[in-house]
Amino acid sequence: MDLNLKDKVVVVTGASKGIGLAVTRELTHQGARVVAGSRTTTPELAELRDSSGVAVVHADLAAAEGPERLVRAAVELHGGIDLLINNVGASEPADGITGTGDDAWRRVFDVNLFSVVRTTRAAVPAMTGRTGAAIVNVSSVNARQPMPMIMHYSAAKAALTNLGRSLAEELAPDGIRVNTVSPGPVRTPLWTDEDGGFANVLAAQAETSVDDVMDRVVPESMGVSLGRVIEPHEVADLTLFLASPRAAGITGADYRIDGGLVKTA
Repeated sequence: MDLNLKDKVVVVTGASKGIGLAVTRELTHQGARVVAGSRTTTPELAELRDSSGVAVVHADLAAAEGPERLVRAAVELHGGIDLLINNVGASEPADGITGTGDDAWRRVFDVNLFSVVRTTRAAVPAMTGRTGAAIVNVSSVNARQPMPMIMHYSAAKAALTNLGRSLAEELAPDGIRVNTVSPGPVRTPLWTDEDGGFANVLAAQAETSVDDVMDRVVPESMGVSLGRVIEPHEVADLTLFLASPRAAGITGADYRIDGGLVKTA
């Protein structure tokens, strides 16, 4: 489907892997001009840079200066920003409320919440007045379904979902739509990374493999109606639709893409 994104200037955070990489790849297929923010360049992102002209900006978006650097680079390259995809996110296992210290809470909130606050704050002046300007924030079903093993991540994502609704109200007069996408379990490095991925933690607890966790344990234990985890390109498809002119009448919404995990409204 043509989403009318050709030549749109799009900033994507956390673009080197997972959902961010899938979003970046699909944007290139749509003919958008993508500025990809990431701490590092993966081989997959490098391929998009070389083959499709994606501008890669190395920035730590969890640090105070990272978002400003990314936005400044986009404006210098293209003169403004049409779309912002706030995708960057990460977590680490929590050790209960008594065992999880302030440093861990700060790390998780910096990357999942304050990165969005800072990137949006920096980008809005460059988006105001641009026809079809839109922001999509990637949150999580954990905003509604908190889990003790990632309590700080769940809390940060709940704050992010709430922030999206506030931003939608504030920025509507400026012609900027703001929506949220809330995935359930997705086959991304957030789950599968050997260093702290959710699936690795669960695999160790269940004495099984990461593949078995993703293919069987997670869908069964979490009650995913479709019986499988979501793929990154599926989240990318929803994200691009909400960012596109085809969703011009949608703002302040939070769309779950969880395979039927959450059973309530």
